[in-house]
Amino acid sequence: MRRMQAENIIEMLHITKEFPGIIANDDITLQLRKGEIHALLGENGAGKSTLMSVLFGLYQPEAGEIRKNGQTVKIHNPNDATALGIGMVHQHFKLIDVFTVLDNIILGAETTKLGFLQKKEARKKVQALSEKYGLKVDLDARVEDITVGMQQRVEILKMLYRDNEILIFDEPTAVLTPQEIDELMATMKEFAREGKSILFISHKLNEIMAVADRVTVLRKGKYVGTVDTKDTDKQSLSNMMVGRPVQLEVDKQPAKPGEVVLNVAGLTVPSRTHKRNAVNDVSFQVRKGEIVCVAGIDGNGQTELVYGLTGLEKCSAGTVTLCGKEISHASIHQRGENMSHIPEDRHKHGLVLDFTLEQNMVLQRFREPQFQNMGFIKNAEVRKYAETLIEQYDVRSGQGPVTMARSMSGGNQQKAIIAREVDRDKPLLVAVQPTRGLDVGAIEYIHSQLIAERDKGRAVLLISLELDEVMSLSDRILVMYEGEIVGELDPETTTVQELGLYMAGAKRMTKEGAGA
Repeated sequence: MRRMQAENIIEMLHITKEFPGIIANDDITLQLRKGEIHALLGENGAGKSTLMSVLFGLYQPEAGEIRKNGQTVKIHNPNDATALGIGMVHQHFKLIDVFTVLDNIILGAETTKLGFLQKKEARKKVQALSEKYGLKVDLDARVEDITVGMQQRVEILKMLYRDNEILIFDEPTAVLTPQEIDELMATMKEFAREGKSILFISHKLNEIMAVADRVTVLRKGKYVGTVDTKDTDKQSLSNMMVGRPVQLEVDKQPAKPGEVVLNVAGLTVPSRTHKRNAVNDVSFQVRKGEIVCVAGIDGNGQTELVYGLTGLEKCSAGTVTLCGKEISHASIHQRGENMSHIPEDRHKHGLVLDFTLEQNMVLQRFREPQFQNMGFIKNAEVRKYAETLIEQYDVRSGQGPVTMARSMSGGNQQKAIIAREVDRDKPLLVAVQPTRGLDVGAIEYIHSQLIAERDKGRAVLLISLELDEVMSLSDRILVMYEGEIVGELDPETTTVQELGLYMAGAKRMTKEGAGA
């Protein structure tokens, strides 16, 4: 018994954590060995992030104990966790937008001499860490001006800067490109070789199989089991996670494209951070009854392209025509008359976090006669509508429609946005990383929904960093590199390797071949 305790660097024993209307963790035991990568797998709302937040001191459990190296410890707050060598990269980054990258990394762990900040020393240490682990960042850029992939590197460097030995990654690859994911996996293995112990929350079975030594599965707040990855496979893990067989392949008929819904001609969007344009002279069309996917490594203009289309960013040149009407200078509200938008950043552009779930479900629709009369909201109608969507999309929350959006898990927030936007039933659906942070069961459902919308005659513009999703869902693939469309590919005839070459800029279509 003593030998086992020495082997386990962290033990979470019989942890129970409750919130209003829900037991998020119900008597869960998790043991992390020194130098291992231990994955935590479960559906959205299964209690994974809650359990890790208990370990990091963000929540206090109602029952259970935590031991480090066999000794019981009390973790009242993140400072206690840091003192014990526990660090956490959160699913929704805890960064200050107006601070620089360097200031974010050293915040709370500043080196001072006679009361003065020793930034030069800190810069040297951060640069050494970033070179050692291949985590390239611009230390002087403000966080609000860098990509989400870069923000995640900042979070990892923040953890390494504090010399933590137990590293918690909450959905670390949800916002990364395939290349960045490979780099992160290699970095995690390097951490483990150095003797660091990693807890890794993920929904992505490929990654878990590739990098984890063991997997603990949670379902609806309860412990299902722990298995060695070498003794299991993706199908078994998905069955453990969801409690039923899951179809891992997308099933769809060939597209039957109709008339043009979206016509983009010569669109140019300036960059906020560089002199060059973020989107440069981009032209393409999306037709009724097809899914067109924009693929590319994060930071190559996809975000700004969507901002230009939806009105979140002003375009400096070009035109956007939607349903035969030019909308290049229309307001966001006017564009929304013919366009649904599942945004990249669910907190910034998708939800009002301090509104209830039902209020969020009618954000763009509360003016409609169904939901208001003479300027007064019909609360009973709003609730009825929200309850229908909650049931249809399996949006899990402690208090149903009156749950505050802020208190829901990231995956369930995402499902709420998708439910709202798909149900608005507009001619164009712009879906930016729609399955980010979702489990296999939810991904299976969302993919089938997107295909059903396509088959109903909607035009779908999908922006995705998931190569599997790009290959299996798209009818046409447009590849963006440095703000330009460098290739148009047919998923039936192209390979992941060829797609990767276009994404990396190693290959591009000639003008003669454009659109071929």
